[in-house]
Amino acid sequence: MKIHHLSPEEALDSLGSSMDGLADAAIEGRLHEFGFNRIEESKKTSALLLFAQEFLHFFALILWLAAGLAFFAESRQPGEGMATLGYAVLGVIAINGCFSFWQRHQAEQAIAALQKLLPHQVKVIRDGELSLVFADELVPGDLLVLQEGDNVPADCRLLEAFNLRVNNATITGESLPKGRDAQVSDVEDISQSRNILLAGTSVVAGEGKALVFATGMHTEFGKIAHTLKTTIKGQSPLQLQIRRLSRFVALLALLLGVVFFFIGQIIGLTFWENFMFAIGIIVANVPEGLLPTVTLSLAMATQRMAKRNALIRNLPSVETLGSTTVICTDKTGTLTQNRMAVKQLFLDNQYWQPEQLGSDSLQHHTAFLANAALCHSLKHVEGKGLLGDPMEVALVSMTHEQGMRIDYPKIGEVPFDTDRKRLSTIHNTPQGKMLFCKGALEMVLPLCRHIVMHGNVEPLGDAGRQQLVNALKTLADQGLRVLAFAYRPLSDPFEAEPEQALIFSGLVGLEDPPRPEVADAIAQCHIAGIKVIMITGDHPHTAVAIARQIDLVKTENPKVITGDKLKKLTSSQLQVALDAPEIIFARVGADQKMLIVDALQRKKHVVAVTGDGVNDAPALKKADIGIAMGKAGTDVAKEAADMILLDDNFASIVAAIEEGRAVFDNIRKFLTYILSSNIPELIPYLAFVLCKIPLPLTIIQILAVDLGTDMLPALGLGVEKPDASAMNKPPRSYKETLIDWRLLARAYGFLGLLEALAAMAAFFFVLHRGGWDYGEILSSHHPLYLQATTACLTAIIMMQIANVFICKQRQRGLLATSFTDNKLILSGIALEIALILTIVYTPWGNALFGTAPIDIKVWLFTLPFALGMLLLEEFRKWLVRRFALFPVLVKPLKLRKRLLSRH
Repeated sequence: MKIHHLSPEEALDSLGSSMDGLADAAIEGRLHEFGFNRIEESKKTSALLLFAQEFLHFFALILWLAAGLAFFAESRQPGEGMATLGYAVLGVIAINGCFSFWQRHQAEQAIAALQKLLPHQVKVIRDGELSLVFADELVPGDLLVLQEGDNVPADCRLLEAFNLRVNNATITGESLPKGRDAQVSDVEDISQSRNILLAGTSVVAGEGKALVFATGMHTEFGKIAHTLKTTIKGQSPLQLQIRRLSRFVALLALLLGVVFFFIGQIIGLTFWENFMFAIGIIVANVPEGLLPTVTLSLAMATQRMAKRNALIRNLPSVETLGSTTVICTDKTGTLTQNRMAVKQLFLDNQYWQPEQLGSDSLQHHTAFLANAALCHSLKHVEGKGLLGDPMEVALVSMTHEQGMRIDYPKIGEVPFDTDRKRLSTIHNTPQGKMLFCKGALEMVLPLCRHIVMHGNVEPLGDAGRQQLVNALKTLADQGLRVLAFAYRPLSDPFEAEPEQALIFSGLVGLEDPPRPEVADAIAQCHIAGIKVIMITGDHPHTAVAIARQIDLVKTENPKVITGDKLKKLTSSQLQVALDAPEIIFARVGADQKMLIVDALQRKKHVVAVTGDGVNDAPALKKADIGIAMGKAGTDVAKEAADMILLDDNFASIVAAIEEGRAVFDNIRKFLTYILSSNIPELIPYLAFVLCKIPLPLTIIQILAVDLGTDMLPALGLGVEKPDASAMNKPPRSYKETLIDWRLLARAYGFLGLLEALAAMAAFFFVLHRGGWDYGEILSSHHPLYLQATTACLTAIIMMQIANVFICKQRQRGLLATSFTDNKLILSGIALEIALILTIVYTPWGNALFGTAPIDIKVWLFTLPFALGMLLLEEFRKWLVRRFALFPVLVKPLKLRKRLLSRH
């Protein structure tokens, strides 16, 4: 038999213990057998190994190869600048590795946070004496002494209990304190047993003695920790995309380098010319600034999100938010204000608003107001007022507003629990000893024989009972939490069954009002093609009513699945059920969230899940985006989450999704920009080999573009603010990649070719002016050759300055684009101009990059090419808009305009 099925004596005997506790001699043996009462930490990869891995991935290996080849070439043919190239590439590897390590090296803290919830020292009876021991030294068979305010350090079975109530929210997700006693239980689920206290919970009232039967990883608490360790979170969509992109680009660069090396061999180039050519091809095709720019783009987005009350703990999660297709959200505190208020009353067979009771309410409704004012478990804390259950605070506040300010001494209590669903308190009053009761109508009404009507006590017949049942349904259908109130005078406060022959005093409907901004946020989700699913522990009627108030539900009969029904569904049945356009999960335990998340992920959804309790942590970790509550969330939930809502507000999730969508678009803008410059870097090498002309662009000049002039403007594109239409589109498909044929066609086949045309034209313009004839060989130090390569480099940079404004928008024209809203881009352009002037007109710039000063005519020659590219791109965008060549799905804008007008 399970321990909660045993009597206290049998439980003690089963663990070889007694009411005097264990003997000290038995402790060491049990510690050796069962281990310390600790949550095991998972083995972590050393920081040094993680750091090393950032320099050994496939993308880095290609760069290592390029650097090695450069140093090898320098050793064989010194003085060709290959050593400078090698050091530059090593610098690229170092920058990329350090940025990536910073992004990745975030230690997992969920287990540590679980450990913090356990008390450090506890009171234990051993050898008949009360002693204070460290919590991690507890063993099965120990006898704990617990009182109000104590945290429970291990799973234990109550032996004695006096008005004991515990808060199980961290384990079960139930917000209300539960009564516990030492009686034998017949329930199967040990976590629901009245005689069991679970590790990680806390005693909120009463005192008792309990027998420890499970410690460490064997507790329910430890099982959650084990689930956290074994729950593997897959790579984010962005991480997968970057990995694929890095491999694609690196393999392409390597393949082109090898292919053109053999082409050079075939057409008769010398080995060293060919070798330099192959390295140039590799370097020209590797976007060295990709990883740092992605990292910075994500970091800047996290800063913007923090200003919108969303704190990101894991950088790739920023972009994953933008891919979100489903949000599974709690109700209380996220969709609602977590601020209970009395909304409606049912007294004297009439519905009342609290403000309608009037000045004579004390005269006509004294019994009801006294009932509401005294029947609670709140505590008065100096300087903070009443602390405790928000529902009870709301009830007492309502009585104060009606002028009822009483605080008669409480001399007894019959605690609330999930089976009784009611609470009774006994007080000394001027009228004598009184019992006040409140709870669910179905549990209070059978105990009542009379009812208060217009200040008089009358018998309660069947008709009156039916009226109360009907009133309950009316209030519940409004989304209100309904409580029934009753009382009775007591002749003996210690009678065995005080809760009988009660006098019914009234019904109260309490509301946790929806947050005012949530309805707009839900509407925005619908526009953006994001499905929102409410998962709550509340009654289905309440859940549906709140859902209607925030426009989450609009149809007559939404699909509602309760926790009991969810237990009976197979995985395939659950997946089918999730196809319902409107679905709500009610009376669902936090542990069941994992089932819902799992089913949605099998349906290829990108799932965001909210949670606040310890038992939410596995679902938060399993989800693509785990979202913890900053105010109400436990430490464990926060550590398991990818994002923390600082204001616990659903609307902040939607704002974060908008930022996340911007990240993906920004990375595409950045990719278009840097890939465009690959073509004017590649064409000179092809022309050098195929047309037998002087090399128009050196490798060190390529790096000057990729890691110098291009870097800051590219970063500027990576941190662009969300576009106004970002939330007018459905989530992108999980199959959609960062680089598709449209991006490649635009970057390589259009913008890149225009830049290459300008670069080669500038190169030949200078050669022609200098009197060069086709076939003439120029040394790498010849003044005319240096000027020509400088003209080629200058043309690429000028075209890239125009390109940065082109890449700000894929479809919108320049006239509809702001030129001054991104200071980083403007700073990047200023730096770009300063760098090229330094490279061209300073002695050390000439020496380092193999350049020579050029006159104003070369700049003027290049300018029409930049203007021409701007005009041609405007014509392309016009064609796209005019003929909807690449349509973007936009939902009706009327709702969007209405939402914007509210803000």
